[in-house]
Parts: sequence; C-alpha cells; structure tokens
Amino acid sequence: MANLTYPGVYVEEVSSGIRPIQSAGTSTAAFIGIAEKGPLNEAVKIFNFTEYQNLYGSFLNNSFLSHSVYQFFNNGGSQCYIIRIGTNLKTANIVLKDRGSTAQPSLTISAKSPGVWGNQLAVQVTDGSNDPANEFNLLVYRQDAVIPSDLTKATLLERIENLSMVPGSANFFATRTSASKQIQATVTQIQTTVTGNPNVQAGSSLGAGTPLPLTIAERKKFRINIDGDGYQEVDLQTAVGLGAGQVTDLNSTATIASAIAFAVRRLTKLRASTNQAAFDNFTCAPNSEGVLLLTSGASSLASSVTVAPAINSSEDASGLLKLGKLNSGKETIGGAVTRPLVNPIGIPYYFLGDNTENTAQVVSIQVGSDGDLVNSDQPFIAALPLLDTIDDVSLIAIPGIGSEAIVGAGMKYCANRSLSDCFFIGDMRQDNDTVAEAEIFAAAVSPKNSYGAVYIPWVKMLDPTGVLPEPILVPPSGFVAGLYAKTDAQRGVWKAPAGVNVGLGGAVGLAVNFTDVQQGNLNDKNINGIRQFASSGIVLWGARTMSADPEWKYIPVRRMAIFLRVSIYRGIQFAVFEPNDEPLWSQLRLNIGSFMTGLFRRGAFQGATPSQAFFVKCDGETTTQDDINVGRVNVLVGFAPLKPAEFVVVKISQKAGQSS
Repeated sequence: MANLTYPGVYVEEVSSGIRPIQSAGTSTAAFIGIAEKGPLNEAVKIFNFTEYQNLYGSFLNNSFLSHSVYQFFNNGGSQCYIIRIGTNLKTANIVLKDRGSTAQPSLTISAKSPGVWGNQLAVQVTDGSNDPANEFNLLVYRQDAVIPSDLTKATLLERIENLSMVPGSANFFATRTSASKQIQATVTQIQTTVTGNPNVQAGSSLGAGTPLPLTIAERKKFRINIDGDGYQEVDLQTAVGLGAGQVTDLNSTATIASAIAFAVRRLTKLRASTNQAAFDNFTCAPNSEGVLLLTSGASSLASSVTVAPAINSSEDASGLLKLGKLNSGKETIGGAVTRPLVNPIGIPYYFLGDNTENTAQVVSIQVGSDGDLVNSDQPFIAALPLLDTIDDVSLIAIPGIGSEAIVGAGMKYCANRSLSDCFFIGDMRQDNDTVAEAEIFAAAVSPKNSYGAVYIPWVKMLDPTGVLPEPILVPPSGFVAGLYAKTDAQRGVWKAPAGVNVGLGGAVGLAVNFTDVQQGNLNDKNINGIRQFASSGIVLWGARTMSADPEWKYIPVRRMAIFLRVSIYRGIQFAVFEPNDEPLWSQLRLNIGSFMTGLFRRGAFQGATPSQAFFVKCDGETTTQDDINVGRVNVLVGFAPLKPAEFVVVKISQKAGQSS
C-alpha cells in the first residue's frame, strides 16, 4: 500500500487473483535401446532425426532404436529423449607420447563415446598456424568403411586448431575438444613441472666465438617478459666490469649469454603470483650452433620467455642479438614440450583403437567394443529410472524388445512415477502374428494397468540403409508414439489416436493383416490392432489400455486424466504456504475452473454445458477444520471424459410403399 501523506489520487496495481494454468505437454517421448554410439545410461533430449544420427549414429542390424526414432519424427513427433544402454562397452583410444627428450605419455585421444564405431576414427597432429612452436592442431578423420586400408579415402570430420597444453589458457586442448562430436582428449600424465629446459627463447645463430658488431657497444638493452610477469628492461652494461668472474667484454656469443643471464637474475618479479625462481634461476647459453637459448628458472607448463625491443630504439640490442619473434626467434612455452609430435612421414594418421602402425610415438591402444550381447530384459528395465528426474516426458517405448516383462515393467514404472504422468507404448514379439499368440502374450503381462497399451503386428518399411531391396519388419511403437504426438497437436489428447485419419507414414505393409473377426478377438483382450484398408491405407485401429477396469479402458481417457493431473499440479503451486481459508479456496476454484472451461470450449469433455462437463469444488466441505489444522487444503475436480465410438451401428429397414 502506498504511503498516504498528501491529498490527491494514488494508483496501485492489484492482482486479479487469476493465475492461468499452462497446459502440460503430452507428446514428448522417451526411447530406450541400443545405439551405435552416444552417451550411455543418460537421457538426452533431441529435436530431429539428423540430431539423433549425429549423436547416436545410424541404423543397426541388432537394434530397432534408430528405426523407431526415425518413424517417430516421420509421423509427427517433435522432441524425444534417448537412453542408450549396453554392458561392458569399451571406448577406442590411443595414447601418444610428447615431443620431449624423454618421450613421456602426453595425450589420450578417445572416441567421444564407447563402441566399435570409434575404431574407424583417426587423428592427425599438425603444428598450429598461429604459434607453431607452442600450439598444435588435431584433424579427425573416419576410415572408409569399404576399403579401410585406402587412407586416401578417409573423410575429414573435424578440425580442432591452435591447441595449447597450458591449463587455464583460452585454447587449452581439453576445453576446446570438449565440444567435439567425435573425440575427447585428456592429459595422460599430469605434469606440473617440466624437464629438459623447454621454456626457451631462441634467436638465430650469431656464430659461436665470433666477434660481435661494434654497434653492440651502443645497443645494450632489450625488454624481457618471464612467465607472463610483465616486460622489464635488461641493460647488459650492468654486467660489464663488475669484478672477477663477471663479464668484462661483449665480444663473443658466450660472453653475451653470460651478460644476459647476469642482468636478468638481478631483476625482481612484478607480480605477487610469479615465482621469483623464474628470475633467480634464469639461464642463457648458446647451443652448439651459436643460437642463444634463454630459459625461465621456473619449470612449469605456463613458463615462458618473450623478448621485445628496448623502449629507446637507439639503445635496442634485440635486433643485433636476433632475439624475439620480430627477429625470427622462437619463443617456446613450458607446456609445448608436452604436446604430441606431428605425424611422422609415411604415417598420416593415428587410428583410435585400430592403429596398425607400430610407431615410437604411440604408448598404448585400446580397441573399441560394443560389449556383451544384451540378451535379457533387465538392462532395458533398469534404464527406466533414468527418467525419474525428467518431468516433461509423457510417452515411453522400448522399441523391438517385445516381452511380457518389458510391457509389465513399463506400465508399472509409469503408474509409480511421482505424478503417474507417463504412458507406455509396448511392442509384441516380431513372430507374434496370430490371434492365439497375441492372447497368450497379453495374458502373461503382469502387472496390468491403464498406463500402457500394446500394438500388433509389426510394420514393414523400406530399408533405410538401402542394403536390402525388400521391405524390412520393424516394431510399431515408434510409429505409434509419433501418431500420438500428431493427434495431440491436431485434435487434443482427449481424441483417440486411431481411425482412418491416423495413417502410419513410412509404412509399406504389415507382417499380417488381421480380419474383422480376428481383431474382434484381439479387442476383447485389450490388444490394439494395426490394419490395412484399401480406402485409408495402414492405420491404427484400436485405442484400448491393458486395464481390466472399464473406467480406464480407453487410451484417451487415461491420457486425459494424466494431462489434467500434471497441468493442475504445476498450475497451483502458488497455493503452497498461503493462508488456508476461503480467499485461497476461491482462488483455486477460479484458476482451475478457468482452465477447465477453456478445455470445455475446445471440446475436451462430454456435456452440453460446463456444469455437465466438469466441476471444481474447494470449500468448507472439502477442507474441514481438522484438515486446516494439519495444513491441508482439499480440491475436488471431476470431469466427464470423451470416450471413442468403437462400434458404429447402422440399422437399415425397408420402408413400406406409399400409394400415389
């Protein structure tokens, strides 16, 4: 309330009390199965089949997961979760040595996910384009599947360029490769110190033992930055004539090196985080070719030495000494020695998991494997709880695993979720193609409830790989889930996903086409048939759950109840901890009533008027004083569900002739 201090008009915003309830989603599916690649035992959301192929690979002979996901999107699905399962899978990888003198293990380059697919990957190591001395590139290829030995046909998949071995840098290789769709790279052996004096800045050859130009007498300064501490100016004059054992002349490469080392050691660090040993233990010495090597005294991955011209160009000696990149010098950081060498001549690739070249740069290889054959239902059933934390999934299918245990476990899981907010779509076995076999299957499913349905028979589709000229049989659950989503979008979750308008896109035939009499027997056992008619093609021709309870016999009734439960649950969270009295009750009646009225106007309920279609009750009768005392408010919502017209009866009789 505004602070009323002066006469006048005060304007305040007042809540209307209406908090619109958002309709819950009903068509996000989850598929569980075996894939070529991709994350294991993790629910990942995808939005189209191209994304699925990039992440999980292509079609397999021993799994119908890819076929079902393809037909889900093909028949109207828009988003789904994928759970890849497997047992004892192995990830293809190769361990490469570094380019140091001791050749220690450097990088482990692995396929992004476990499986045989990783054995076809190959990597090529090249020098980086920005800083070849310190950075490197990883080029990822895939072997030709037809002629693996023909390396000229390898397909370039990714280029990951200008990588650094220094943790924390913007181009640190582990960070950059984390976004790769093909590989992941890790440090094989964590190195906090580096041996072999890797942190050098090398100038061009000055000529060992030869006199230096006379102009060095006037040009004796340059700037140096050690370990990123900041540039400081070095004056070589300070190293001349300082007593026995010190530099007394600058007439050779050796004396220049001594002067540089002496002058740098006199410097102190500029930053508190810098190791003073980088200056105290600094060295400078010519190699056998007369090239000056300037080395940080702190041997770490991030150690570095860089040289820049003196502030006063007339005093600058960096050009005469050929120091710094501007003068064709090389500046190498500490971590550079730990990076892998470029591929040797004649070995264009390192193959992950299948490296037949026994090179000195390869430490070890692990072959990728698809693991043990999954020949039981348990791995699939054990994957269901991976969906516990996913609150927007509505449909669940385990494509092609047609067993009584799978269907029973799937329906039980859907019913036992915290909101009972999912519906299971079950397949029968491929060879269950008779009424008797279907009846035996349905009778063996346990437990039975209204949170699932089964469909028969399997469906024919063209081989998506193009290998087989004849159509192949695939389970119907992927088609069905897509058609559920399509029907929900076009008509609403209260419309039965069946009928002449619910045709299976991509289907070219059925394993068996049941007759009317045969389906009559299936219908009595709550088994949904898929039929082929001359006028409407291949369509879903059943809409029953597996429940024996006639109240929940139909799929749209159960799914409508799930839809209402989830929508209202999420839409009235505002009521928690509000004062439990009539103002709150009236708000609940208003909000839920408005939501139900909107559904009524869309044709979601039976009845000609809202009072015939639904009711919302929340008052002193539903919530007694005892309820209030324990913090409970009770809301009663009832609805008159629409039930499908399964049997349309037309009576025809003769009309008696009329006299003219």
